[in-house]
Amino acid sequence: MVASRPHSGMGPAELVQAAAMARRFYLEGKSKIQIAEEFGVSRFKVARVLETALERDLVRIEIRVPAELDAERSDALRARYGLRHAVVVESAADSDDAPDPENLGDVAADLLGELVAEGDVLGIAWGRSTIHMASALHRLPPCTVVQLTGVYDAGTADSGSVEAVRRAADVSGGEAHPIYAPMLLPDSATAAALRGQTGIARAFDYFDKVTVACVSIGSWAPGISTVYDMLSEDEREHYASLGAAAEMSAHLFDAEGRRIGRDLGERCITVEADRLRRIPEVVAIAGGQRKAHAIGAVLKSGLVTSLVTDTAAADYLLLESAPGPRPALDRADPDS
Repeated sequence: MVASRPHSGMGPAELVQAAAMARRFYLEGKSKIQIAEEFGVSRFKVARVLETALERDLVRIEIRVPAELDAERSDALRARYGLRHAVVVESAADSDDAPDPENLGDVAADLLGELVAEGDVLGIAWGRSTIHMASALHRLPPCTVVQLTGVYDAGTADSGSVEAVRRAADVSGGEAHPIYAPMLLPDSATAAALRGQTGIARAFDYFDKVTVACVSIGSWAPGISTVYDMLSEDEREHYASLGAAAEMSAHLFDAEGRRIGRDLGERCITVEADRLRRIPEVVAIAGGQRKAHAIGAVLKSGLVTSLVTDTAAADYLLLESAPGPRPALDRADPDS
């Protein structure tokens, strides 16, 4: 009894030629035209040989990404929500109750290294995830860095978003434009007066020049929303009665991604939602089961173009009902 040969149907000469062509194409990066000229055949013959090599298992293509990245979920999430980029990080075993695991900041820092080009203006909003991202930055092309929101507590600016802006600017070698002011003020008059101060006004002047923004997302619950934690109990109940489900850069959204509580914005030092919508690339960093619903709400708003999240949140988002129209896709592609 004769054992069957692998790649049956191909003779030894065909096998040798197919292997050589495959080596030129897949390993040496030669074009089909170059291979055709070398072997004295047509480029259509080369294409047929390469296709046959795949069909007969002579060539195996293996796609590998780092273990902490989930490529399948990333691609599914990008397609479902019409995002420009979606990166899903494997959830840590102990992170079920911890929103925004620190490894999201590491991956987001690498993503910004890809997205930011020389001469860009990078905007950074307050958030634990954006602070983690800034601390993990190791490379950025020369760019200007501007703070997009006030801080949670002006007394902790050195360990918050002001420091994040400084860190990003140090890495890039560009200018830093921080905002030394609280995010939330007691009333709209105080907020308006602060916006007119020289340093803050200078930062606001850069908002229309921002090309890449980095933001975080909060759920309407204690400990996972900066704005929620800053408001009084009566104010929390008021916005909850309006359907508050998520918060991003001091803007509130209901479960369908509609903005609510616009009066709150008048008391805040933050980039306006309309300006955010005009920024070509807005990267949100948020993860964890407790934030999954809020992430879905903000994605439906169309203000976000890219997302860094984890598998815990991604699984929820992929099971959600299909979102509505995506106005974010109308923006110009920064790479076009």
